[in-house]
Amino acid sequence: MFCISSFTAPSYKMGRLKYNGGGDWYGDRTALVNLIKFCNENLKTNFQPEEEVVEVGSDQIFNYPFVFMTGHGNVIFSDQEARNLRKYLTGGGFLHIDDNYGFDKFIRPQMKKVFPELEFVELPTNYAIYHQKYNFPTGLPKIHEHDGKRPQGFGLIYKGRLVCFYTYECDLGNGWEDYGTYAGDSQEARLKALRMGANLIQYIFTK
Repeated sequence: MFCISSFTAPSYKMGRLKYNGGGDWYGDRTALVNLIKFCNENLKTNFQPEEEVVEVGSDQIFNYPFVFMTGHGNVIFSDQEARNLRKYLTGGGFLHIDDNYGFDKFIRPQMKKVFPELEFVELPTNYAIYHQKYNFPTGLPKIHEHDGKRPQGFGLIYKGRLVCFYTYECDLGNGWEDYGTYAGDSQEARLKALRMGANLIQYIFTK
């Protein structure tokens, strides 16, 4: 679906996934624009500077090589939306799910609707996503603390291809937001988050 041979042309767009169920799909409001800016400056990508909102069941989802999903609350995929998301992901698209705390119990059963035959697997620290332009030898960085749990990066792997990356107990998207959005923010953690995000984008574009 996506024939991507370079970082320079054509222009690409990042999508934010809008879903039903009442969860705050709009969370981390400044995250994607900052990630876009960081990637365009440091990876020489050519993303449009603003994110676009795309609904799970929309045909427009196929216009995005990368779609970001976040929230704290409930998620509901209809059967049509689950089929559409599966078609998008098996056809070359990529979904990054970022648990903004409390998302886990809602998103896992919905992704099971999309891929009933697959299970989320924790990606090992030597997985390529952690070793792109920036090296993360211990895996996913910890950006915000909630329950004292270690950050984990899970994947759904379809026919040998990583189609969905799920960041848990990390708050990666929080780290992409404007500095000072959250009490206790540090420039060091924000840079780690942006670099990990850039690794994710580089991985998608070179696989």
